[in-house]
Amino acid sequence: MNATSILPANAPPVDKYKQAFQEEAREILVELESTLLELNEHPDDSELVGKAFRGLHTIKGSGAMFGFEEVAAFTHNLENAFDGIRTGRLHVTPELIDLTLAALDQIKVMLNSTGDAKVADASSDCDIQDRLVKLIGLDGHQRADSPTPPTIETSFDAHAEMTTWKIQFSPGPDLLRTGADPLLMLRELKQLGELRVVTDKLELPPIGELDPERCYLRWEMLLTSLAAREAIADVFLFVEDECELTIEPVAPAAPAVSAPEVAAGPELKWNRRADDHVGESSIRVPAAKLDQFVDLVGELVTVQARLGEIAARGDDADVVAVSEEVERLTSALRENSMSIRMLPIRGTFERFRRLVHDLARDLRKEVELALDGSETELDKTVIDRLNDPLMHLIRNSVDHGIEPPELRLAAGKKAVATVRLSARYSGANVLIEVSDDGAGIDVEAVRKHAVAKGLIAGDAHLTEAQVSSLIMSAGFTTARRVTDVSGRGVGMDVVRQSVEALRGTIHLSSKSGIGTTITLRLPLTLAIIDGLLVRVGHAFFVLPLANSLECVELTRQDIADANGKHVATVRGEIIPYIRLREHFNITTERPEREQIMIAETEDGRCGFVVDEVLGDHQTVIKNLGRFYRHVQFISGATILGDGTVALILDPDRVIQDALRAASEVSRGRAALPPEACRGTGDGLQLNSS
Repeated sequence: MNATSILPANAPPVDKYKQAFQEEAREILVELESTLLELNEHPDDSELVGKAFRGLHTIKGSGAMFGFEEVAAFTHNLENAFDGIRTGRLHVTPELIDLTLAALDQIKVMLNSTGDAKVADASSDCDIQDRLVKLIGLDGHQRADSPTPPTIETSFDAHAEMTTWKIQFSPGPDLLRTGADPLLMLRELKQLGELRVVTDKLELPPIGELDPERCYLRWEMLLTSLAAREAIADVFLFVEDECELTIEPVAPAAPAVSAPEVAAGPELKWNRRADDHVGESSIRVPAAKLDQFVDLVGELVTVQARLGEIAARGDDADVVAVSEEVERLTSALRENSMSIRMLPIRGTFERFRRLVHDLARDLRKEVELALDGSETELDKTVIDRLNDPLMHLIRNSVDHGIEPPELRLAAGKKAVATVRLSARYSGANVLIEVSDDGAGIDVEAVRKHAVAKGLIAGDAHLTEAQVSSLIMSAGFTTARRVTDVSGRGVGMDVVRQSVEALRGTIHLSSKSGIGTTITLRLPLTLAIIDGLLVRVGHAFFVLPLANSLECVELTRQDIADANGKHVATVRGEIIPYIRLREHFNITTERPEREQIMIAETEDGRCGFVVDEVLGDHQTVIKNLGRFYRHVQFISGATILGDGTVALILDPDRVIQDALRAASEVSRGRAALPPEACRGTGDGLQLNSS
């Protein structure tokens, strides 16, 4: 579960529980969508059927406990349908999957309402219920406006034997505070067969000491039923973390034989499972509190750097020792705080299964979504802002990239197309790719539209990659008509702006008839990174340590041997380099010996010539503000221990900016619009002052 739900600190207890249920229910709905779409592809997978049933059962049971009777009643027939599939009475069909997905959308509407048994669109509710009843032939169904809570209609295996189960149910003391009602669970058990109950009241205090929100009772029960153990355990599914529960068979019994009497004595032996409370536990923390925590850690890192500067200037051994200890603890705290913010991207990826399913149906195409690297972790802030750009990319792939089935077959391809969404680590970055095996980008069509819109000159000499990049220009589209899916020319522009706002880059590659791949390079985190502090004149810069490979000296003789070219030979390998002094127009005198910081970039190994490499630096990233938002090769700034500001460089974009500047000098500035280049920017002028 995603442990970042936001609950107001001053919300009443009941409201907090309702909000907690809403958050958890929304997460379950996301998992249900993914499960249903997998089930559509593998209709005979009993594990997927069971997973869908448990999700629906949890929403129904928890909804009834927390006052969402409409949600519980509406989910009831869906649960019955999947129970019928579990027992073989019903079968998975595409129509059932589509209807269930529509029902999940309606549940989302109910969850977003006030929770007071009012539904925003009752007509949609009734329509879905009617279609569901007609499809699966349920009798005695309840509509969402039914005032009575749903009852259990569990189907049993025709070959099952009547079994007596001994059930020991010991709720935790705080179970009532979560809004759970044990009485509802006992009533649900009674629907499964013949139930005998003994209540243990030994822990019940005198009435004057009784806490009405605390649970003091325990129950021992005998249930004679055809139901399997899993069906009985499902009754307690949504409180299993708040109780001690054992379910054991006593002995098979004929249906006509009544269950044995349960001894009503006060001594009940409660069996605790050996693995209870052994596994990892988790808590929900409001996202705002987590962000505040990371901000405070960032401030602590800055203060620790100041302490280190003070210790280095003095001769007090005690101060040095304390500074080193604070540095160690701060580093550990920083790593811990950042790991808390790191979440797998799986949840974001899974949401797009439904999008691809619906788009393929509406566009009459056959498309499947393949996911790779779903366990790759990213900063929660980055993940939260990825949804829109990825949605636009996938919609473009399905609408523009993928051909209709008949055209694919004519071209010798499979009728079913594939859109692949993948993620992998690359140093301090994560690469997210959206690729398809469609027709690719029509370069000539893009060029003609670009010339018609005045984005490029008619005689401009551009590579295919540069022409393809024009589709990310604002308002650019090659669609002949506007549809509900695309055609307005805003999608790719939104993607570009969103990625740049995350300090990332976007790269597009396409081959006619083979497909298109769009790669997003994004930083792992937007808060704190390990950096390498360097100096050029009186200016300080930080290069990401994950990109840095090594540091070598550059002498006047090395420069002379290169015959004026910006290259250096490092152990037999020729490494091109960018002199930051020249690139940023820093006018201080160049030292006798300079240093080349060699980094791994998208374009291979490249060097950055600086005056001095000062060492590692824990870098707290600060935004430069709106005034510098177009300076793409600067990731942000950080404050050093003495209060000096150091700029954080993005090595890939520094290289792209240098290449763009060289291209403009050789071909003229009007040859390419900024949108056609990665790493665009107006340049940043620094001087020695």
